[in-house]
Amino acid sequence: MPQLKYLAGYPEEVKAQVRQLIAQDRLGEMLRRKYPATHDVRTDKALYDYTLELKNRFLRKTEPLAKVVFDNNLHVIRNALGTHSTVPRVQGGKIKAKREIRVASLFKDAPPEFLQMIVVHELAHLKEREHDKAFYQLCTHMAPDYHQLEFDLRLYLTQLALPGAPDDSSPPPIPGTA
Repeated sequence: MPQLKYLAGYPEEVKAQVRQLIAQDRLGEMLRRKYPATHDVRTDKALYDYTLELKNRFLRKTEPLAKVVFDNNLHVIRNALGTHSTVPRVQGGKIKAKREIRVASLFKDAPPEFLQMIVVHELAHLKEREHDKAFYQLCTHMAPDYHQLEFDLRLYLTQLALPGAPDDSSPPPIPGTA
């Protein structure tokens, strides 16, 4: 039986349903049916523009973003799908903080809903540092179906981790083309 590391915190009944979908070889099919679209956000510039559009729509008063990039090593090295950081820079006699967001490169080929979910998640950290109630309220303000998207992303990652799926260092197949 496959290990469901991305679903570790979920109830056993949910994991049993996922195991059944995997055993029947229906998990990938279900995800492709639910998320058939692809997106054009393939470059760091496109990701920056996409992120800035969401930020300007929902978080206009937060600090500006200095950098938003896809990171090829993020998932493999840090076991994270996205990160946010504040990088201190010295300008003259003052220390200024530059905000950066890094998104795992696997999102170049993931459904657009999953890219939106991870960008919303990292943007929410501009305002709320901890994963608490206020953080998740902000996430659902920016993406009303945030919790469902997060769960479905965990299913997507589970599908990618199955034997025969590409390893973490190569991009996953574009849904609907496999």
